[in-house]
Amino acid sequence: MKSTSTRRLLLIAVAGLVAFSILSSVQAGSPINKTKLGGNALKGYDAVSYFEGGKPVVGTKDFTHSWGGATWLFASAAHRDAFAKNPAKYAPQYGGYCAWAASDGKKADIDPSNWKVVDGKLYLNFNSSIQKKWEADIPGFITKAESQWPSLKDK
Repeated sequence: MKSTSTRRLLLIAVAGLVAFSILSSVQAGSPINKTKLGGNALKGYDAVSYFEGGKPVVGTKDFTHSWGGATWLFASAAHRDAFAKNPAKYAPQYGGYCAWAASDGKKADIDPSNWKVVDGKLYLNFNSSIQKKWEADIPGFITKAESQWPSLKDK
């Protein structure tokens, strides 16, 4: 059995790796939330799948489109072509950063499985706990985020 101090050191190391992973997964200062490695928007998920299939689907490097300084991956050529024709229709709000955080004047990463389409627009959140907070007052948080985003997007 491991000693308490060994367990504590292991927990600290794991926490550090998790924090590093979260912080290094996106590019600071970019209006589009994209991975540092590869510059993929939506962590490689297909933006059109949220609208067409009603659930997030991982895209593939076989179907890509460059837009907004990021690479967008899609599950099919049809999804890629639909996005290329009208990116603003499918791209997530607030550059793909957390909608709840944007309403609080901050940029935060997202989990692509925490999402909602509201009035034809895609909103993403950091995790399921934040998603629940956001869902408690979606119109209010959208209003706040809309006023905050112009000063946030390039930070």
